[in-house]
Amino acid sequence: MTRSRRYAVAAATLAALLALAGCGQAPWNAGGAGESPSPSASRNSPVPTPVSNDLSSGSTQRQVTAGAVAATIDYWSTLSMDRWTATALKPISVSMVTTVTPDDGQKVYLQKASMVAVPGNASTSFPALSAQTDQSSVSPGYLVLSPYSYSQTFNVGEVPPEATFVTVQFTYDFLVQTTPTSAEYAKQTASDTLTIAISGGGE
Repeated sequence: MTRSRRYAVAAATLAALLALAGCGQAPWNAGGAGESPSPSASRNSPVPTPVSNDLSSGSTQRQVTAGAVAATIDYWSTLSMDRWTATALKPISVSMVTTVTPDDGQKVYLQKASMVAVPGNASTSFPALSAQTDQSSVSPGYLVLSPYSYSQTFNVGEVPPEATFVTVQFTYDFLVQTTPTSAEYAKQTASDTLTIAISGGGE
């Protein structure tokens, strides 16, 4: 190659390099201050802990046992879940019917039903609200052996604004006849717990 031709090739190569420099960074080197956050950065953001809600569908049914007594209990609220706020009066209705095994004709009575509500959030359990009790006004109690049932409504009052849920603890005291004609009774106690979300809690 002649000297003049070598100069021409070198000049053309330099011009091409200068043209590339004028176009900015190569695509594989793009990035820096203007780039979008990486997916890993967004994954580091805190994610709220989901709150379980046993009444998310508006109602729930439970089966509990106490000795020979098996109780079917329906729970529901006439207040929609989006209105279960910290300051609202939040009703929980209860309907119960029982069976006894073996069924020799003896009856089952509900002597007492009580409810205690304990508000809380992911990190704190707040003091329990005052207990509510339905003590039978008749002796030996309310007849709850199928087909006879028991119904009552309890209320969860105001809870701390930091609460995101309330744990509702129910206790049921039953009296079971020892024989169909006996005036003697055996006491059996069953318990059940619901967790219900507080709408807007923790805000």
